[in-house]
Amino acid sequence: MKYNILVASIAAGMALAAPASKAAELIIPALEYRTGAYAPNGIPFWNGFEDYLTLLNERDGGINGVKIKIVPCETSYDTKQGVECYERVKQGALIFSPISTGITYQLIPKVAVDKIPLLSSTYGRTSAANGRVFPWIFNFPANYWTAASVMVKYTGEKEGGLDKLKGKKIALVYLNNPYGKEPIATLEALAKKHGFQFTAYPVDAPGNEQKATWLQIRRDKPDWIYLWGYGVMNQVSVKEAAGIRFPMDHFIGNWWSSTESDVKPAGLEANGYLGSAIHAPGGGFPVHKDMLKYVYESGKAVDPSFKDRIGEVLYNRGIVTAMYQTEAIAKAMEIHKTKEVTGEMVRDGLEALDITPDRLKKLGLEGLVEPVKVTCENHGGAGRGAIQQWDAKAGKWTLITAFYDSDKEVIDPLIKADSEQYAKENNIAPRDCK
Repeated sequence: MKYNILVASIAAGMALAAPASKAAELIIPALEYRTGAYAPNGIPFWNGFEDYLTLLNERDGGINGVKIKIVPCETSYDTKQGVECYERVKQGALIFSPISTGITYQLIPKVAVDKIPLLSSTYGRTSAANGRVFPWIFNFPANYWTAASVMVKYTGEKEGGLDKLKGKKIALVYLNNPYGKEPIATLEALAKKHGFQFTAYPVDAPGNEQKATWLQIRRDKPDWIYLWGYGVMNQVSVKEAAGIRFPMDHFIGNWWSSTESDVKPAGLEANGYLGSAIHAPGGGFPVHKDMLKYVYESGKAVDPSFKDRIGEVLYNRGIVTAMYQTEAIAKAMEIHKTKEVTGEMVRDGLEALDITPDRLKKLGLEGLVEPVKVTCENHGGAGRGAIQQWDAKAGKWTLITAFYDSDKEVIDPLIKADSEQYAKENNIAPRDCK
């Protein structure tokens, strides 16, 4: 017995004295959708997302010398399938980004139990911007209510001032699900504030059939139309708007309704269509040059055929999302002074995230996306957005405005009310971020 105790003691001492082993791989899941009705949106996004992670592995050796392990799981943009994917790949996962409002809503209570942060950047539950109530959910740099506010600000600017919106008719064509309904309360509040008439037109998924909706719109004669769709719905909406000769420069999609796949099917008729944006379009940034050199030319791209499409809106959004995730992991390593980070540590990294202009330049993303700062209380970032426009002849999107500040006077009380209601319904005691 004494011999066994002695051996065990020696073994324990040797384990403590032994040099630290090489850090394990950093597990980042990709709840992708490359099949189904929303594949045209999922493919470019997840290509950009996974290519950026591969770039870090190939160019930098991972994050601080620790390689990233991408764990893909096909959701087909189906909520039930997405939750099943989460359960299948969550072991060891450091962070999730479902790129689906439906999946995000279902994962909000799960990630709190599993202690894995969820980055629903520019989508999901808008009130998750309140970090006091939602410590595991982050939706920076902007949210759906931001987008609605930016669209109204641009509309007011074009009408000669927000005061000129009084009496104008603004319509919303939206996908009839939680994602599509997100901006309605904000637009109703902005309509009350600025005096415009607001009407919402639901479209059932997937949105192939919209004839009746656009006949009603033609009768109602709105001055401006906002589009809150996804996938094939957007293509149909743009074509239908062209069919009733609605002016494209008065038709604004949100940032999931203003991609190349939304406008190209309409050809030249989509010329002038507008969209909100949280990053720049185009492929001429340093990060794209590195992507070609280290990922495509070395045969490491997840989809080699995508080489000529680098810089598409959703490809860039995939890059930006992956950058947010990996910068949070790097920050977690810095805070906790270890390369063996956990999901809980990455959450701390997200709350301490401060991506400066200098950091963006070093990453090759200067001019592609704005700096971002996150805090315990504010998980939503600055809440800014710009407007881009489609040039059908050139086949490209161009930012036509600077970034607008959103209307915090309207949005902040909505976030406070919705998050406090959620806390009450779920018996959550808000954190004291001080």
